[in-house]
Amino acid sequence: MKNYKLALVGATGLVGQTALKVLEEFKLPIAEYVFFASSKSAGKKISFNGKEYTIRELKEDSFDEGFDFAVFSAGGDTSKHFSPIAASKGCIVVDNSSAFRMDPEVPLVVPEVNPEEISKNKGIIANPNCSTIQAVVPLKVLDDNYKIKRIVYSTYQAVSGAGQKGVLDLENGINKSGEELVKFPYPIFNNCLPHIDVFLDNGYTKEEIKMINETRKILKKPNLKVTATTVRVPVINCHSEAINVEFEKDFDIDELKNKLKSSKGIILEDDPQNNLYPLATKANNHDEVYVGRIRRDESVPFGINFWCVADNIRKGAATNAIQIVQELINNDK
Repeated sequence: MKNYKLALVGATGLVGQTALKVLEEFKLPIAEYVFFASSKSAGKKISFNGKEYTIRELKEDSFDEGFDFAVFSAGGDTSKHFSPIAASKGCIVVDNSSAFRMDPEVPLVVPEVNPEEISKNKGIIANPNCSTIQAVVPLKVLDDNYKIKRIVYSTYQAVSGAGQKGVLDLENGINKSGEELVKFPYPIFNNCLPHIDVFLDNGYTKEEIKMINETRKILKKPNLKVTATTVRVPVINCHSEAINVEFEKDFDIDELKNKLKSSKGIILEDDPQNNLYPLATKANNHDEVYVGRIRRDESVPFGINFWCVADNIRKGAATNAIQIVQELINNDK
């Protein structure tokens, strides 16, 4: 068995800490791990797989010692600078930032959806946006069977998607601590903010455009009609999405539900008579995408509405990245 070596960049951040848990759970055949972070965190000790590790500072020569894989969860600027360096040393980078997602030379991968793209990498593989990842898992199933014509996204995104500062803003509001806001322009406690990432000249936010463009790239439908409204809500973790889909042909609603139920990575919770539908509290700390509230959109000939919930830090970031590494290892056998 090959002795793989993996680097985790951004090991002390919210996604990085979750990646550590996921790596422990997945038990990949990796013989050596090295954990990197900024100079502020260098020297800190962390426990992983029953051993103590020292966080190293990420530097220009950090990848000279040789790595098979590197998972980057340290922000776009760090990825832009260090990912090409790592790739040039023969390391395959799985990047959690938005830095390379729309680069035509970089695969944008959700393993349940387009695993065939992994082998096309030239040293860097992009992890999609968290809200896109959970959406395309059921959408791929629907497109394969009924051919999607149009998608309308309405998202209800947890504060953990904004990192530790986003969580802090909500906690301070709950505790009525009087602390100044550190992440959001308005209090998130008892509030909903239709504002994720920066506003663009067309009135959309960057988050909304990410969802539109990434969905088209992952589904390989560059001209697909997609629109989005993304909203930050006072929930600690797990994104919820109301998704409206219009198809090119008719469908049987029971067959459609069964197609989703039997698909990898999806848990169908769709029993409205018994109040069974996806909840953030249920999806928390899980890797599957929960789907329910499936019903015909009676305003168009061939359409549905459904509700989609997933843990945005696990499936929406850390787990998806580790699943890509898992596929890389499986492909190397």
